[in-house]
Amino acid sequence: MENSKENSRPSLDASGALENRVSSLNCIDLSSPHIHNSVSLLKQACLDSGFFYVINHGISQEFMDEVFNQGRRFFDLPVSEKMKLLRNEKHRGYTPVLDEHLDPANQKHGDFKEGYYIGVEVPENDPDWHKPFYGPNIWPTADILPGWRETMEKYHCEAFKVAKAVARIIALALNLEIDYFDRQEMLGKPIATLRLLHYEGRISDPVKGIFGAGAHSDFGFITLLATDDNYGLQICKDKDAKPQQWEFVAPLKGAFIVNLADMLERWSNCTFRSHTLLIPVMIVLLNACPLASHKRTLPSFRRSSLKLTCSSDTRIRMLISIHTTNDTDTHADLNSYNK
Repeated sequence: MENSKENSRPSLDASGALENRVSSLNCIDLSSPHIHNSVSLLKQACLDSGFFYVINHGISQEFMDEVFNQGRRFFDLPVSEKMKLLRNEKHRGYTPVLDEHLDPANQKHGDFKEGYYIGVEVPENDPDWHKPFYGPNIWPTADILPGWRETMEKYHCEAFKVAKAVARIIALALNLEIDYFDRQEMLGKPIATLRLLHYEGRISDPVKGIFGAGAHSDFGFITLLATDDNYGLQICKDKDAKPQQWEFVAPLKGAFIVNLADMLERWSNCTFRSHTLLIPVMIVLLNACPLASHKRTLPSFRRSSLKLTCSSDTRIRMLISIHTTNDTDTHADLNSYNK
């Protein structure tokens, strides 16, 4: 993760007004004793744009910084070293630049980002091992990246705790018992995936169909996104509008930006709105990127979406998610790397 010396903000026109609007989101304090207020704020956000902030979530800024630092250490490795950890059919391991193609209809190339998948550690003798997204992780050796595995395993665990805390408030907002999503048949045995993403230096050009990450919709439950001080994330509250109106989401130090995904929309009988990436619970640590390039996310329903804008500066994004079993694979055929 490279921190720019100046915050990247939406540009100003001649009158001094932002060329792109900045969206206003509700803020949920997970440490607040006023649970009814939290439920009210979350419910309104879920009925409106499907986005909100979460603060005081229990993960220290010091540890978040360490996770980003460790992520940068991996992406700084030579490509030859990273390719030794190429992702497998279980979605564990390294994904090279252009490997993922999220919006083929509007992208000339794949996404200009590289990534790394880390999931729940499932040994080969586990009865669930044969299932999609279940399996052992692929780890860099300790002599190359000492402490890397331990940091990522700890973050994976801590981030999922935050996701479950948010899920409890969502349950109350849907008039369910507070532990509804804690049940075994719901999130009792999740396919929780931590994903590190690093956007390379190419500047996106939407007119030419070039993006850091193309428009897409989350298949999952929720997404949690942590950003640095740069503006980058954008949302569209009505994807059917002509033209679409994109709004920036302001970074908030120490907070997660949360958005709903497709599975929650279905589980709530479309009461709540889904809209981003390709998975159930997603906890995203993002060093949000300046304005020059784009990662877009579009919803599966008629309102709400997001995109992420990245500049020529390299940036890292880390995300943890829970997958459904019928996700459409947006990655390149693994056999293509053997040619």
